[in-house]
Order: sequence, then C-alpha cells, then structure tokens
Amino acid sequence: MRAKTLLLSAVLLVGALSAIAQQPPPGHAPHDPVGEALFPPELVMQNQQAIGLDEAQKTFIRSEVLKAQTRFTELQWQLQDAMETLAGLMQQNPVGEQKVMAQLDKILPIEREVKRAQLTLMIRIKNMLTPEQQDKLRQLRPSGPGAPPQPGRPPGPPRPPDAE
Repeated sequence: MRAKTLLLSAVLLVGALSAIAQQPPPGHAPHDPVGEALFPPELVMQNQQAIGLDEAQKTFIRSEVLKAQTRFTELQWQLQDAMETLAGLMQQNPVGEQKVMAQLDKILPIEREVKRAQLTLMIRIKNMLTPEQQDKLRQLRPSGPGAPPQPGRPPGPPRPPDAE
C-alpha cells in the first residue's frame, strides 16, 4: 500500500514538474507569431502621426474599431450570462458533469466569436496600412513583456530636446 502511494506521489510530482518546465519563465511572454504579425488598434492610434496615417486610413480604422466595439459588447453580455450560469452549476454539490459540459458547449462558441472579431479587426487594420507604416509600427512596438508603448518614438535612448 505504501509503495503504491509513493509511486503515485512520484508520478504526480513528475507530471507537475513537466507542466512547470513547459511554461515560459516569469516575466517572459510566450512567443506569439500571430500577434507579432498584426498591430493592435491602440498601437496604431498611439502612433498615428509617427507612421503618417492619412485621413482615409484614420476614418477607416475608426469605423472598424467602432463596429468591433459594438460586437465585443454584445458578445461580452452573452459570455457573462453564460459564465454566471456555469458558475451556478459548479456551486452545486454534487456537480452535474453533463450539465456543466452542456453549458461549456454554449460558452466556447461565444469565446470563438470574440477571437474571430479581434482577429478580423487587426487584419483589416493591417491591410489598410502601407508596408512602410507596418515597418515603422514594428519599430515602435514595445519590446519585452509589460513594456509600455512609446507613442511616436522608436525604442532606444531619449533624443535631445532640440531633435524633436
């Protein structure tokens, strides 16, 4: 009996260590090739002068952001409602596994639609930008996890006041 307990503990420990080893180190964001290829609306808006957005581009991006925000709000309401129902099901004792899984099946399509709406917005923004504007945004994109955006400035040492 004791040998089985020891073996089970060892298996669980190895599993936990394996999961920890696969996680990025604290303070390091995982590599995101899709995110690196696109530009969040905030980055574009914060650097519109630096990248030389023209009025047509500004109007298009504003319109797309407003449409997306409306859709995000609708989805957020749906998701919150579905999550509250899920939380209520999880509070029951015993938890009804089939009811929980059925509720999860209602939540996942909403989450999928949120991700689709986010990706659609960023693709439309990227497609509106010239290759030169995209290159400039890549330079302006904050480097490192948690780095604050630097509107209108490439990363690097501060420029002297007379250079601005």
